Amino acid sequence: MMGYMPSAGLGGLLKDGSKHISGVDEAVLRNIDACKQLGAIVRTSMGPNGMNKMVINHLGKLFVTSDAATIVRELDVVHPAAKLLVMASQTQEREAGDGTGFVIVFGAQLLEKAEALLRMGLHTAEIIDGYGRAAAFVMTELENLAVKSVTDVTDRSQVSLAIRSAIASKQFGLEDILAPLVADACVNVLPKNLNTFSVENVRVAKIQGGDLSQSVVVKGTVLVRDSEGTIKHLSNAKVGVYTCDIDAENPETKGTVLLNSAEEFMKYTRSEEDALEAKLKAIVDAGVNVIVSPKFGDMAMHFLERFQVMAIKCASKFDLRRVARSTGAVALPKMDPPSTDEIGICDKVSVDEIGSTKCVIFKQESESSRIATIVLRASTENVLDDAERAIDDAVNVFKSLTRDQRLVAGAGASELELAKRLSEFSASCPSLDQYAIKKYGEAMEEIPRCFAENSGEDASALLSSLQAAHANGQADAGIDVESGTVMSATEAGVYDLLSSKLWAVRLATEAVNTILRIDQIVMAKTAGGPKPRDMMPGDVNDDAP
Repeated sequence: MMGYMPSAGLGGLLKDGSKHISGVDEAVLRNIDACKQLGAIVRTSMGPNGMNKMVINHLGKLFVTSDAATIVRELDVVHPAAKLLVMASQTQEREAGDGTGFVIVFGAQLLEKAEALLRMGLHTAEIIDGYGRAAAFVMTELENLAVKSVTDVTDRSQVSLAIRSAIASKQFGLEDILAPLVADACVNVLPKNLNTFSVENVRVAKIQGGDLSQSVVVKGTVLVRDSEGTIKHLSNAKVGVYTCDIDAENPETKGTVLLNSAEEFMKYTRSEEDALEAKLKAIVDAGVNVIVSPKFGDMAMHFLERFQVMAIKCASKFDLRRVARSTGAVALPKMDPPSTDEIGICDKVSVDEIGSTKCVIFKQESESSRIATIVLRASTENVLDDAERAIDDAVNVFKSLTRDQRLVAGAGASELELAKRLSEFSASCPSLDQYAIKKYGEAMEEIPRCFAENSGEDASALLSSLQAAHANGQADAGIDVESGTVMSATEAGVYDLLSSKLWAVRLATEAVNTILRIDQIVMAKTAGGPKPRDMMPGDVNDDAP
């Protein structure tokens, strides 16, 4: 019997069906090309006048947005190198909330410049070293470029000014409406310890009809649905929150009941009703006059109406959790009477009609409400979704603001100033790193160029005017996307968060250096069977009524 004779080369090492790519021309340049394609998609969506993308995901859901985080998440990128850039942008979204488009576009530009350096003959190690030195220089210089600081994060006007640019980059022209709403909501739920601020405490309720100027902030939780019974308004409510259904208990095991007469049948059904009535009576005697649960049975509703208890159906476990958090209640898994500590307190629970939509509002009149809800009004679902994304980004920016209050000039001013300083720094470097550092500065220049191109201006002429202004010492000179001229970003009140820029530069550089270090790609044959389900944050697919 002959033994197994492996074939020569890498083919004999790996299973049949495996793919192998190596070398600068094959592996590195292919990776760079994939990332450039991703950057080209996001590039046209950057800035206040960025174009929208229409993305239909694998579930057939339609997205019309210019939000880079949503675009790359729903594109379902499969190229392994481009995925590294996507993961960097997702980290940026988690850490800073804003600047996801910056990470992808800047990273793609760095790789494009690296391709030119590779063709010049530089080794990847020299490029990586140069990019690392440039990133360290940029992060040091960014600290010196801070032009303003938010002195009081409870001052709504200062907060509104700091988050305007995050909203304007996605909803240009609506920042004066949305920024004060977000500032008001965030300040309402701001705890004494600023570091414990949670973005989960600011929620959005979307109601079609009207326009965005009719949007309001509610201290408390808003559920977009009607209550179950006839009781629609209660003041000084005592709230009981249950994760189980409010109905007669079903036995855990199946059994057979032998009934010999109609009288026995009546007694049997009556005993079930009496047991349910006793349980509900115990809950009411504990002081509860509002019950929130995923489901109410018909018999339970009969008794709740008799006891004058407000019944609110809440099928979403996330909304249940928010109601419990805003009222201070403890969600109970069984239909037992709650203790005093487990009952939630709410100043007012009412069913209000907003437009033609009925909503249950848990309103807290006190200053220190634990949850604030922004009730958004707009004509279409797509406008509501895009406004919600802008608000989510702004709330994340506020969270970063609680940790670092420093701001830099926006409108591309800080990027162009950094590009100028990098050019001067590269001239002082004697080694081959100077080429990579200079290219790093050129990649930084592409950000204001994107703003100019997406605004329909002559990018080359506008960038030349901007460079001249920076050469004359006007470090806050940025692009006015409305008039297509150079403006002072600080005078116009256009600011970006310093910590957001620091994260973006760090993450983009790390992702690019990781991609440049790859010289071989080995792909095993894809396994059969269904693909594993994506692990996603709790609220992403929570469309329950």
